[in-house]
Amino acid sequence: MASSIPPPEVLKNPPNIPEKQLFGPGPSNMSHEIRHSMDAPLLGHLHVEFCQIMDDCRVGIQYLFQTKNPLTFAVSGTGHAGMECAVMNLLENGETFLVIQNGIWGLRAANLGKRLGLNVQTIILPEGSAASLEQIREGIIKYKPKVLFICHGESSTGVAHPLKGISEICHENGTLLLVDTVASIGGTEFDADALGVDCVYTATQKVLNAPPGLAPISFSEKAVEKIKNRKTQCVSFYFDALELGNYWNCFGEPRRYHHTGMISMVYSLRAALAAIAKEGIENEIKRHKENIVYFHQKLEDAGFKLFVEDKDLRLPCLTTIRVPEGIEWKAVIDKLMAQKIEISGGLGSTLGKIWRIGTFGINSDKTKMDKIVSALKDATFSANSKVN
Repeated sequence: MASSIPPPEVLKNPPNIPEKQLFGPGPSNMSHEIRHSMDAPLLGHLHVEFCQIMDDCRVGIQYLFQTKNPLTFAVSGTGHAGMECAVMNLLENGETFLVIQNGIWGLRAANLGKRLGLNVQTIILPEGSAASLEQIREGIIKYKPKVLFICHGESSTGVAHPLKGISEICHENGTLLLVDTVASIGGTEFDADALGVDCVYTATQKVLNAPPGLAPISFSEKAVEKIKNRKTQCVSFYFDALELGNYWNCFGEPRRYHHTGMISMVYSLRAALAAIAKEGIENEIKRHKENIVYFHQKLEDAGFKLFVEDKDLRLPCLTTIRVPEGIEWKAVIDKLMAQKIEISGGLGSTLGKIWRIGTFGINSDKTKMDKIVSALKDATFSANSKVN
C-alpha cells in the first residue's frame, strides 16, 4: 500500500549548518574535545561502561558546584528542566515560595510556582539591581516561605546576585535556599557548601561549552529531608529527584531503570567537566573575571555604556550593553549575524533596551573580545544602523 503522504523533499538534501561565533547568552561554542566526545558509539543507558561515565559526571558536578551532597546528578533536559525539578521536589501544593525577581528568570520561577499551585510571593527589584540582606530578611519574616529562589546569574540583565549571608537568614527561619546558576557557574565564584545552598542547578550550554540538553543539579541534606518527608509524591515522575538519584547511583543502591539517559549528551558533559577539572575551577573563574575587566574597558573605550552600573554586580561571563540612542538594536544584530557573529538583544523587560554578549568558557578570550568589540562598533555606528 502506497503512503498517502510523500516523503518531504527538504529531507533529501543535507541541512545548512554553518560555523558561527556564538557570543549570545547561550549556547556557546564547543571545543574540539567536547564536539569529538559525541562521535563515540552509543551505549545502553544501563551498560556498565555508561554507568561509569555517569559516575564520573556525578563527581565532576560535585566539583563544579563545590559540594559533597550525595544527591547530585544531571537532569535530562535544558536548564529549565533543572528549575522544574528543583521546585517540584522541594515544594508541595499550597506551600509558600518566595522569589527574588530582578529579571526574567525570577519571573519564570514565580510563574512555575503558580502553575504548581504554590503560594507564590515575590520581592520585585529594579532591572540591573540585587536584593539586600535586609530586604531578604524582611521578606522571609513576612511570608515565612518554605523555599527562597534566587537567580545567581540573571542573564536578562547581566547581574551576578550576591549570595553571602543569605542561607543563614533562610535557615534561621526554616527556609531552604534554591539558586539558579545557569548563566554563572564556572564564570564567577560559587561554593554551594560554604554558602549553605540547599539546591542548585545549572545548564550545559554556557561556561561548560557543551550542547544544551542536560541540567546538573544538587540537593543538600536539608533538602533531601524535606523531599523524603513530603505529604504527597512529587507531581512529576520524570523529575522525581529520589528516582533520578537512584538512576545516577547517588545512594549506593542497585540502579533501577528510570528513563533512557541522554547517552551522547552525557559524553559531552563528561568532556566539559574534564576540561574544567584540567584547568581548575579557581583558574577558570579567575580567567573570566580578568578578561571581563578587559572587555568592559574595551567596550567603554569604543563608546558603549554598560547596563549594570554597579561593577560588583556584573556577571563575569555575560555583559549587557545599553543600546545607544538613535540606533536600531535589531539592525545591528542582523549585521553581525551576516558576519556569522551572534550577539543577542534583551529578554523580557529588557527587550529593545540592551544587547547581551556572552563570553562563556573558551569564548572568554581577549583576542576574541577584541574582534567582537571591533565588529560591534562598526555595525553600530555605521550610517545604515541609524533609524531613518
